[in-house]
Amino acid sequence: MNETLRFDTLAYLGLYLLIASVSILSRILPLGVLEAGWPLPDLLLLLTMAWVLRRPAHLPALAIVLVFLAEDLFMMRPPGLWALAVLAGTEFLRRRNQVVREMNLLLEWAMVAAVLVAMTVAYRLVLMIVMSPREPLDLSLKTLVVTILVYPLVVWVLQVVLRVKKPATGEVDELGRRL
Repeated sequence: MNETLRFDTLAYLGLYLLIASVSILSRILPLGVLEAGWPLPDLLLLLTMAWVLRRPAHLPALAIVLVFLAEDLFMMRPPGLWALAVLAGTEFLRRRNQVVREMNLLLEWAMVAAVLVAMTVAYRLVLMIVMSPREPLDLSLKTLVVTILVYPLVVWVLQVVLRVKKPATGEVDELGRRL
């Protein structure tokens, strides 16, 4: 049984890495997606946060850092800065997954929104301190708002399509520890 659970964890990690690869490639390829004045949400970030809140064992911190470091390199951002912000945000959420298990979606959404705002402010603050070029503030705020608004849809897709749900009461991991 332990092999099955371990295989499940690896399968979900592989699925996450596949989704991340497709997400990054779709952003760098010239696919001609019209934005109609509003930027697209950061679906990979939302998926990562929702997944960490539901099943933190499926996404180790190293996988998250490597995915977002690769995204930094492909998107030509300062290497590692956004990856560090994402790591800090996801680890903050990972430490609170026991509390989130008992929260309704509205409270979870508010907590994720607060983490997203803190990550964005910290990222822009560091870029200002080192005098690095950054995107305009209005574009950054629009992206943040759209990303926050799309979170419930990402949670729905994660639960219904990918079957990644919050652990049930009494459920144990592959080592027999309560989730």
